[in-house]
Amino acid sequence: MHWWASIIGFALILIILMDAFETVVLPRRIRRTFFRISSRFYRKTWRLWTRVGLHIKAPNRREGFLAYYGPLSLFPLLGFWALGLILGFACVQYGLGEHLTLANEKITFGKVVYLSGETFFTLGYGDITPNNTAARALAVLEAGMGFAFLGVVIGYLPVVYNFFAAREIEISLLDARAGSPPTAAEFLGRLGCCPEQTVLDEIFRDWERWCADLLSSHISYPVLVFFRSQHPNQSWVSALTAMLDVTSLIMTGVGGIHPDQAKLTFAMARHAAVDLSQVVNAQYSPHDAERLTDENLASLRTDLAKHGVALSLGADATERLAELRLLYEPYLQALSRRLLMPLPSWVPSDHKKDNWQGSPWDVAIQARALEHPGHAVDDHF
Repeated sequence: MHWWASIIGFALILIILMDAFETVVLPRRIRRTFFRISSRFYRKTWRLWTRVGLHIKAPNRREGFLAYYGPLSLFPLLGFWALGLILGFACVQYGLGEHLTLANEKITFGKVVYLSGETFFTLGYGDITPNNTAARALAVLEAGMGFAFLGVVIGYLPVVYNFFAAREIEISLLDARAGSPPTAAEFLGRLGCCPEQTVLDEIFRDWERWCADLLSSHISYPVLVFFRSQHPNQSWVSALTAMLDVTSLIMTGVGGIHPDQAKLTFAMARHAAVDLSQVVNAQYSPHDAERLTDENLASLRTDLAKHGVALSLGADATERLAELRLLYEPYLQALSRRLLMPLPSWVPSDHKKDNWQGSPWDVAIQARALEHPGHAVDDHF
């Protein structure tokens, strides 16, 4: 009997099961790095994927390529777990010995791996059979684990996509409220000089809950951080950034707006930014570019003043805003570098159409309008 093979097999099975449990079932971030297979898998494969993606010059094509990674990564990870369990059980079976074949062939490790595979996937050909009590019990256990693994796959994928769909709803709603990509200037400017406090508070409550859901779902299912939004100029990172920018401005002081609900939303959003930067192992860099220079701040004040929104003036307000930004910007910049999701600016550099305003038929419709003034719309409308 090859007892050493059984020890290796039991260790491999334990490592795979622990990793699968922590990835799929356990709803918290794991600080342990030793024997974290899924963590190393995502770290190594994402690094390789981004190296290839960075060679794609066209932004839309590059974003499309990067968008494949999140959904596609689920399948090799699940396959890796299945292969690990099959090899683990094969090692244990090989250590137990005493197997029979229909043709009385010599039992080799390769044949035991085949037995483990057909048992795990419950094929049950019966051409190789265990010939002692321990080996038979192990075969039954492996078959049961194969059913359990299938159940995990069936349950895991819909849950991941449900969380993804829920996340994208608020990101889509932000398009008309804050532009594409979303910015603090657009958000406050579109509200106007006298926004209803109840309406604004309701928006902030929705985003406070969105941030809580984001934190909970992306810690429970870390693969979601790699799922990208439908449009290249939108992402969960940019939405989180825009909301932190807006709430920090209101906490600094905006005429006619009470900051109570903004403080709660800021706290939850900052919590999500900090914790999720740890989930993806993002690294702090002291060389990140300044997002809000003195020139940008002056432009922000001027732009908002045109819409009747008055920001607090003076050194105290500027210093307070700088303190608030320091609480979240380093984490968001680290997330941006790690995930290749650009952060939005405070003030839009140009005034492009929002995503909801764009259409693949725009050029044709405009051309028809020039040819037939007054008849740009189809007759049946």
